[in-house]
Amino acid sequence: MSAPQLIVREVRLYEREVRLRMPFRFGVVTLTQAPQCFVRVRIELSDGSSHWGAAAEVLAPKWFDKNLALSNEYNFDQLRLSLRLAADAYVDGKARTAFGHFGAHYSEQIEAGGKRGLNSLVANFGPAQIDRAILDALCLGTGMSFYHLMRTNAAGIDPTLLASKLPDLAGFDIARFLGQLAPADSIATRHTVGLVDVIAGQPRQVNDGLPESLEEVVAAYGHTFFKLKVGGNLDADMARLTDIAAVLDRAQAPYFVSLDGNEQYNDIAALLELWRRMQAAPALKRLVDSILFIEQPITRAHALDGDISALSRVKPVIIDESDDDLGVLPRARSLGYAGVSSKCCKGLYKSILNAARCAMWNTEAGSPCYFMTGEDLTTQAGLAVQQDMALVSLIGLTHVERNGHHYVNGMAGLPSAEQAAFLAAHPGLYEQSHGAVRLKIRDGKLDISTLAAPGFASGAYPDWNTLTPIP
Repeated sequence: MSAPQLIVREVRLYEREVRLRMPFRFGVVTLTQAPQCFVRVRIELSDGSSHWGAAAEVLAPKWFDKNLALSNEYNFDQLRLSLRLAADAYVDGKARTAFGHFGAHYSEQIEAGGKRGLNSLVANFGPAQIDRAILDALCLGTGMSFYHLMRTNAAGIDPTLLASKLPDLAGFDIARFLGQLAPADSIATRHTVGLVDVIAGQPRQVNDGLPESLEEVVAAYGHTFFKLKVGGNLDADMARLTDIAAVLDRAQAPYFVSLDGNEQYNDIAALLELWRRMQAAPALKRLVDSILFIEQPITRAHALDGDISALSRVKPVIIDESDDDLGVLPRARSLGYAGVSSKCCKGLYKSILNAARCAMWNTEAGSPCYFMTGEDLTTQAGLAVQQDMALVSLIGLTHVERNGHHYVNGMAGLPSAEQAAFLAAHPGLYEQSHGAVRLKIRDGKLDISTLAAPGFASGAYPDWNTLTPIP
């Protein structure tokens, strides 16, 4: 089908404070609170009809820009600026496909952000949210689900619109690739074990009736996939991994692990030493055998400086924080990386294009050498988590990191009508428990079947009157 043309008529930006029920340490920051942004976009179709769509994402400090000299509030303002720059750019009165709007503003957004001190990862945050809201509006305006819209390429994804950024996809049949995608009705959740998380016992530090330690999490949710953070201190990492293994090894069924270096290493030598020590430790044998891949261990300043094949021969290595441009994955591949993360905060089109690259390279290689992973950034219940899961399911991922439900008390504190609306729209995905609507995880999985309804995995929206406008 031909992709509909649309004009972006209006963009409204809001935010709401999110407070964590327990601290979450990743990399150089321990997060206790952060704003969540909400984007509303009104589009106009060629028949003159107008339609609203929305998206949401946490403004996470010290991930998009890890400069320790910058305060968390400064990081929040950087992301707000990215949103405002994108909003101004997209409302230009021109009719394009949904992807056409992304392509038209991609380079100018990075350039405009650079002039204001924003790195490319920060600059791309604004368009990433607006693109999702546009797709939600387009889905509702055409009566399509996100899955159907993408499989028929009604978004108009066309690599030639960004030929200088996507030369490797010039001859690739993107329509055929999209048409073969087959999203599932459920997805496994990969539980994050943060660097300050309690591993065993019943700490009752929060004492809200929800799981706190890793041991309690496994008992409550039945996870079989885990993401383990390592901090760059060999002795501390070894001790912590040993404690984690003691909990995970109690399970009779197989479990699976990803190891997240969180840019805590300047080169691969230290991580290879950690791996050597892990292999030599009898208490870590089952955990080591269960590791699927290693997530960006080297600081982004040096991650693409040299070949990392010595590490990738141990376990596949993906890039995450270094993925700040559409051209990064091919460069990383040439250095020995096997894949890249999908995160809605980095852009859904980037995820889809990178998934297309992996499919193309695997066809050429004759085996599944390259892959995508689904990673979280404290994604919150509601629009953010729903759209992220729809995206990773679309591109064929069977498990995704989910941590927002553990570090935040579900929808507690949100208007009761808003909670009820999301629960009614997605009764398999959410449940009412411990005084709030929250994700319903059973046997380590989430029921995402209702995300196939019209809209971009929406079905309900926040109470706009309770949000704070971003000027």
